[in-house]
Amino acid sequence: MSPAPRPGRLAVALALALGLGPACSNAPDPAARVADPETHRALPAGDLVGFAAEYESHGWYGIPFAEPPVGELRWAAPRMTPPWQGTREALASGPPCTQLATPLGGVMDAAPGTPVGSEDCLYLNVWAPRFALGGIPEGDARLPVMVWIHGGGNTVGHADFYHGGNLAASEGVIVVAVQYRLGPLGWLRHAALRGEGTTAAGRSGNFGILDQIRALEWVRANVEAFGGDPERVTIFGESAGGRNVAMLLLSREARGLFHRAIVQSGGTGTLDPDVAESWTDDPVPGARHSSNEILAKLLVADGTAADRAAAKLYVANLDDWEVAEYLRGKSNYEILEAYRREDAEDGIDVPQMFADGFVLPRQEALARFRRGGYNEVPVILGTNRDENKLFLALNPSYAERRFGLVPTAQDPELFQSLAGHMAKLWKATGADEPAAALHARQPGHVFVYRFDWDEELSIPWVRLDEMLGAAHGFEIPFVFGHWDLGPEAIGLFTPFNAGARKELSKRMMSYWAEFAYSGDPGQGRQGDLPRWLPWDDGSDDHKYVILDTEDDGGIRMGSEPVTVESVLAAVAKDERLADARERCVVYRELAAWAWSRGFGPDDYAGIAACARFPYETFPWQEEVAGKAEGETSS
Repeated sequence: MSPAPRPGRLAVALALALGLGPACSNAPDPAARVADPETHRALPAGDLVGFAAEYESHGWYGIPFAEPPVGELRWAAPRMTPPWQGTREALASGPPCTQLATPLGGVMDAAPGTPVGSEDCLYLNVWAPRFALGGIPEGDARLPVMVWIHGGGNTVGHADFYHGGNLAASEGVIVVAVQYRLGPLGWLRHAALRGEGTTAAGRSGNFGILDQIRALEWVRANVEAFGGDPERVTIFGESAGGRNVAMLLLSREARGLFHRAIVQSGGTGTLDPDVAESWTDDPVPGARHSSNEILAKLLVADGTAADRAAAKLYVANLDDWEVAEYLRGKSNYEILEAYRREDAEDGIDVPQMFADGFVLPRQEALARFRRGGYNEVPVILGTNRDENKLFLALNPSYAERRFGLVPTAQDPELFQSLAGHMAKLWKATGADEPAAALHARQPGHVFVYRFDWDEELSIPWVRLDEMLGAAHGFEIPFVFGHWDLGPEAIGLFTPFNAGARKELSKRMMSYWAEFAYSGDPGQGRQGDLPRWLPWDDGSDDHKYVILDTEDDGGIRMGSEPVTVESVLAAVAKDERLADARERCVVYRELAAWAWSRGFGPDDYAGIAACARFPYETFPWQEEVAGKAEGETSS
């Protein structure tokens, strides 16, 4: 995605007002929770007691599933935590993993951009229906398990941001929310970290994925104590969490640990390991924040080297053990600061998802899906109809804030055109093209959705339905059935849309749960919903289900799949774009979008009509906002 704007105080208020933490838990202070004897569970990991949570559920928070990844375990494969002694009170979530504070799905109780969190963060939360001690399901009565992997670009987020109680209690499932190492502590490759004694998994650099695998191993070993079935585990996640789910599908290290997968607004792109490590001026250039470039930044920051050139020379004379010792000697916050983006005070830029050949295959994801050799389980993939409006509404190049708060498009036609094409590209790369590839191997077991709910506040001068619509992340509260976002969420979930959205949420939870039970969303748990048919390459009648309220057409099948090629063709023909400059603005934004595999900067450079607007120097944001002097005609 394009760089996010620098969120000042008003932008943060807007972010909260628009519900950017859609399933955020506004639960009571953890200090007010009281251990409930009915929640005592004897796990292989140790005895545990939780509390009576919302929605007639039981909750157990802050359960460790791996040893703290600190010291020599920083940038190493996670290790199983030894059983604890006595009875552990699981009343509060574990600390969030190291990240920069942000209102966009991360830690919000610090100023945006403040380093927060801990390296000791590998904890999970569990919710279950309220069972008395003698009534915990056993044998064939055990419940399916749904393991939630949070989003946040793999740089922000934490388990306490979500509440699985309603989904667990109303649909009869066990819900688990996991944390995993984020940013450069979760994804880092450097030759110095692959020395003697390291494992093949640890040498991969994909530590965040390995944490998720370790959590799934914990679930397999311990979930029966909660009444869960370790042979019916569904992994599901949104945004970067959805991308992680796709990576778990690809990873042989996750084989047998899950049995269904749901990818919500995800992607399938992986990165060449050389790009993650090399210097930017190597014959095969590395990324701007490759591990070597970060090493140089750290050396300059602490005064060891005067500049990058001196740092590069200094590194060339170090042995691997010295580099590893230097990196592990830096604090988590020093490491984080080195990755900070210049264009966003609360953002970092971290190479991730390394195609290392052990944890993740070297072969491109879609090719691997077609060929086989991945974890072949039933899969749901989907996106939201207006994914990117969330980001465009906060971008001053495309929207202004009336009264300092309410987003209004600078150029309505350009705004809607750009949002539409970006969302369709997300649909192509995050849902339709992966679905077609998976269908080639497992026809009848691939299901696709498009989320269309757009009934936000709509009054004169405040058209959140048009500016946001079915934006990124807005399906999450529908999946969890949890709406308590605090007083700032005015305009998104209101009394005026409560009845219809709660009914749609009930239906979506029913589909998600039936998929967890059977591997087919079918007609939901009660068998009374419209049939969600699988993706079918041979049919012109159905490809995906559209999820919407009855007033907007209801739940129905759609039949217009999208490809990268069809999106680019649509941009070329879009009459809403006034001239070549605006058309190239759209192409440029599509190429800059980090997950748009299949169309990047090199592809943009090949568009003849955009030759006058070079990718690296095109001041598209200023021109769109009308700030540039003069206009370029078509």
